[in-house]
Amino acid sequence: MVPEVESRLDLALVKRVLLHEDRQAFNQLVRRHQSNVRAQLRRLCRDDHAWADDLAQETFLLAWRKLSQFRSEARFSTWLYRIAHNCFLQAYRQQPIHEMQEETLLDQAAGPRQRAGLQRDLQKALQALPEGERVVMLYHTQMGLSHEETADITGLPLGTVKTHATRGSARLRQWLKDYQSNENTGVTT
Repeated sequence: MVPEVESRLDLALVKRVLLHEDRQAFNQLVRRHQSNVRAQLRRLCRDDHAWADDLAQETFLLAWRKLSQFRSEARFSTWLYRIAHNCFLQAYRQQPIHEMQEETLLDQAAGPRQRAGLQRDLQKALQALPEGERVVMLYHTQMGLSHEETADITGLPLGTVKTHATRGSARLRQWLKDYQSNENTGVTT
């Protein structure tokens, strides 16, 4: 579906929920966006599916409670991604165990590993990016959002988003260049 048509449909559903407390309309919004929100959160949670699903549920509960605050200045999906991002940040700050997991992931990405293909290694490379670059790459590159939408979701200034996108892309290009070079020579990193 065309993004403009999707936005209009979302707006119509939001209006039905607000005007008539139409739970079926909200259920449609959930069905339309739950896969993307879960995918977003799974990437942020580094594939911890249970944690991501808990955060997705919290995201939709907050969206229900705060729907009257949606001003349609951005697309509904962008507003929803922002809520999900904030849920993640709040939970991440409260769970120091994930800091330990991050260090372990970075160690694994830097050290020797068995290759299961480029996609798996690319995911590790993404996880090894500095936090700001990784988050921007998630929203801008992997989810296909604009720099402006990414800035809105993350709360980062637009210039910072553009810088993180440029630097993250450059790091990944360099990593892929090294990866291809190592593949051609049979060297594993």
